[in-house]
Amino acid sequence: MSVTKFLPLWLALLGALLPSAAAQLEPRDLPAGSKVLLAPWQPEETVLYSGATVHTVSGETLAPGFVLTRGAKILSVGQATPAAKPDRTVDLPGLHLFPGLILPTSSLGLTEIPAVRATQDTTETGSFTPDVHAWLAVNPDSELLPVARANGITHALVLPQGGVVSGQSGVIALAGWTTEAMTVRAPVALHVFWPAMHLNVTPKELARNAKAKSPEDQAKERTRRLKELDDFFAEAHAYATARGVTPKDGKPAAKVPAWEAMLPFVRGELPLIVHADDARQIKAALTWAESRKYKIVIAGGQDAWRVAGELAAQKVPVIYECTFDQPTRDTDRYDAQFKGAAILQQAGVKVLFSVGLGSMSAAFARNVPYSAAQSVAFGLPEAEAMRGLTLYPAQVLGLADRLGSLEANKDATFFAADGNILDLRTSVKRMWIAGKEVPLDSRHTRLYEKYQSRPALAK
Repeated sequence: MSVTKFLPLWLALLGALLPSAAAQLEPRDLPAGSKVLLAPWQPEETVLYSGATVHTVSGETLAPGFVLTRGAKILSVGQATPAAKPDRTVDLPGLHLFPGLILPTSSLGLTEIPAVRATQDTTETGSFTPDVHAWLAVNPDSELLPVARANGITHALVLPQGGVVSGQSGVIALAGWTTEAMTVRAPVALHVFWPAMHLNVTPKELARNAKAKSPEDQAKERTRRLKELDDFFAEAHAYATARGVTPKDGKPAAKVPAWEAMLPFVRGELPLIVHADDARQIKAALTWAESRKYKIVIAGGQDAWRVAGELAAQKVPVIYECTFDQPTRDTDRYDAQFKGAAILQQAGVKVLFSVGLGSMSAAFARNVPYSAAQSVAFGLPEAEAMRGLTLYPAQVLGLADRLGSLEANKDATFFAADGNILDLRTSVKRMWIAGKEVPLDSRHTRLYEKYQSRPALAK
């Protein structure tokens, strides 16, 4: 039987249903090109979170205070109870409310089990791969995401490794069904791993190993790598200039994906994050960035405290990943890295905290609050430590209008803990990301519960 015979009837029924369905639907905050499954629209409820000590980070601490939200946004934050009656109240007596922590460099979602190659997607082949988009490779089902989330981390910048220019990074929320749903902002930055500046071989090692490069050869190699990096950016600038010129024949020039990916960075629209630890690397990167008028951020920063003045003069933030690293020189004090963040802050450098890249760092991402806490024990003001975990990452990553503090019109992203998050003894009790409560169970808690309820040994 022909389907077309019933087509008028189907059209009539559809026309009758559409008006009533449309009245119940209201798509909200949908990415461009999204496919929407029609469902009854539910009005956004207002929720009052009360009774907790509210750490706004950008302002004063309210004890007790309240946070009033509607849907995914914060309506108001204060100390006196708001006059308007909320749809629902969440009582948090005795708890502390903090904005979600942001990890400014991370391999979360790109790595799982180091011994299983199929779970590793942290590194790209090639020396110059600016068109790599790390956030597209995130595994939403990674067991490491809920582990990090359980200690207050709500967002992370995921970035690619490998080569000199490894690619672009994006900020993800640590909750969501798909990478598209998890991605908050992308691209955020281009990542440059600065060539090593130190000599790896001593004269004695050179005498023992004929294949080892002499200091002169290493210096030549270093010069070659730096020239290669600068030439790459010079070519990117040339391509950007050519893209803005109309050819004489009127035909547009062919687009090259790698050079297209470089356009927002050579035009100064987005920053470069330069990964460098040695003081000579950092100085060379600062000189290079100043000559090319680039906006950069230093990540790693093991020796950053040694050049704090230069960093402050150029207003370059530092993503400090080295709090618990051993001192780099045998002449350094035992607490050289513990004091690094405080020295940078006292010089006027904006310090962000992270734990680094790779599988081990992803597994220990949950410990980032303790990097800040250790810096507090060695001279960093506690307020600066909290900003280095929340507000400063939001500012550097271009999300200051949405994340990093508890203020009106920002995302309703925060967590409730039974103490100061910088205290090792504190436990996170509840968490909300963009107004939705997310679970805090993880592989750690499941294993704990499993063995907590194991059968007793027979006597």
